[in-house]
Amino acid sequence: MNTQAIRAIVRKDLTVTLRNKGVMIPLIVVPLLMFLVIPTLVALAPLLGTGPGSPLGDLEALLLQMPPTLQAELSAYAPIQQIVVLPLVYFLAPMYLIVPLMVASVIAADSFAGEKERKTLEALLYTPTTDHELLLGKLLAAWLPAVSVALGGFIVYSVVVNLAAWPIMGSIFFPPLMWFVLALWVAPAVAALGLVVTVLISTRAQGFQDAYQMGALVVLPIILLTVGQASGVIYFSTTLVLLLGAIIWLVDAMLLWWGGQWFSRTEIFSRL
Repeated sequence: MNTQAIRAIVRKDLTVTLRNKGVMIPLIVVPLLMFLVIPTLVALAPLLGTGPGSPLGDLEALLLQMPPTLQAELSAYAPIQQIVVLPLVYFLAPMYLIVPLMVASVIAADSFAGEKERKTLEALLYTPTTDHELLLGKLLAAWLPAVSVALGGFIVYSVVVNLAAWPIMGSIFFPPLMWFVLALWVAPAVAALGLVVTVLISTRAQGFQDAYQMGALVVLPIILLTVGQASGVIYFSTTLVLLLGAIIWLVDAMLLWWGGQWFSRTEIFSRL
């Protein structure tokens, strides 16, 4: 395998991504909202007051609908602290996965579909690389930034949550073990899922927007997880997160195998 050629593809794609404002804007705005703005607002919200007439009254009622195991975990905290821990540790956990998924999907959508729009895909296909080397280079160019943003965001989120919630919590309470598993095990798998699906779609799409919109369908399972947890059907325990990551990695492996069999320069040339 020509590792030098793969590195060249990765460097080229990352350089193009950094210069593309249409790609960079969502890659900056969404992580800022998820890792800085939203946790700060959630952590400070209880200071506005709680009770039936307050904006947080619904959250207190929702706490009573959570699974007994989760209620037992939260029982170690005072009532006002529970209102902080519930959204910051549990409700925002599946939403955290949207960031690596989004980053990988945006960069992957620009991979082949963006090359078509810029009229540079044909020259890329003529490079002395095998189909597998070309596919691997494209996948790594999207996966590495997505994982880096996810891990960096995890660190920023941890610092912001502890600082913003300090007046109420009075101690460092974040991250729990579940979040370490989420960041180190599940987030890379989710990023891989998003980019594999989007790269395969982008080879057939006519442009960046088409590829990104079709690839965005991958976010639906994350939304279902968010709804399931908010409704009390499930909650993100360490065991569930480990299992979830294993399932996603298995799906990734199947898609990578299938994509490696299906991916062909000849097929891409026929669609130019």
